[in-house]
Amino acid sequence: MLEFFNIKRDIPFMSYARVTTLISLVTFILAVAALGFKGLNLGVDFTGGTVMEITYPQPAEVPKIRDTLEKMGLKDAAVQTFGTSHDVLIRLPAKPELSSAKLSDQVLQALIAADASVKLQRVEFVGPQVGQELYESGALALLVVCIGIMAYLAIRFEWRFAVAAIIANMHDIVIILGFFAFFQWDFSLTVLAAVLAILGYSVNESVVVFDRIRENFRKMRKASVPEVIDNAITRTMSRTIITHFSTQLMVLAMLFFGGEALHYFALALTIGILFGIYSSVLVASPIVLWLGVSREQFIKPEKKEGEEAEVLP
Repeated sequence: MLEFFNIKRDIPFMSYARVTTLISLVTFILAVAALGFKGLNLGVDFTGGTVMEITYPQPAEVPKIRDTLEKMGLKDAAVQTFGTSHDVLIRLPAKPELSSAKLSDQVLQALIAADASVKLQRVEFVGPQVGQELYESGALALLVVCIGIMAYLAIRFEWRFAVAAIIANMHDIVIILGFFAFFQWDFSLTVLAAVLAILGYSVNESVVVFDRIRENFRKMRKASVPEVIDNAITRTMSRTIITHFSTQLMVLAMLFFGGEALHYFALALTIGILFGIYSSVLVASPIVLWLGVSREQFIKPEKKEGEEAEVLP
């Protein structure tokens, strides 16, 4: 395996397990609090509504656009620039008394009255019923993925590894959602896709570490369990750095150059990749240790010299 760092001595990760787990627990609680008190800012994909993209020949005056919408009674409308300062994205919540087409037309006329140079680029409509179905389907997809991951790890390794991996993965997912809730970033279908992608990405890193732990139990017969885990993490660090660095470069390219359509998708992936590295090493591994993983679960104990095999009647 390609070595990025030639680390001769194992790093004692497990000696810091209590500290790193405490940091993870605090971060997790803060994320849950953000979700509980603020909640996700669900996009029109889930809630139903209208998305309008408009453009100006000069830099757009976002406060002025917001004032225009507020005068129309659309205080819940989200207005933001994207791509360039000339382009503006407006998200309008569904209005039962107005059709989406009529609502978008009224907004456009109001914007033209404020500035005749405005041009409409696109309008998209999403019904609330469709949004509810997407919300339920997304939650079901997340549940199915979690069950599949646990089943796979329990079969390939042992149930302790499955529990540790799913806790670490949920740690990553909740923190991503916590960021989106705290900053009230738009949570759309593309962000949900990123969350599901992070589930698979994070579990892949956990599997690499777990596989090395299982291998070490067979090779390091005299080492203690913490020493076995420390060696497994240290020996996979080069692979982790190379893999995550190359992946993060691609994600950052999407984040900075992908435009509005990919911005929050790439942002969710960035958060997930960073916390995925942390959780695979400093959350999943300590949990495996505390759940009581041992060498005997993978290999049979060696027979002492002169010990006779038990004869079955």
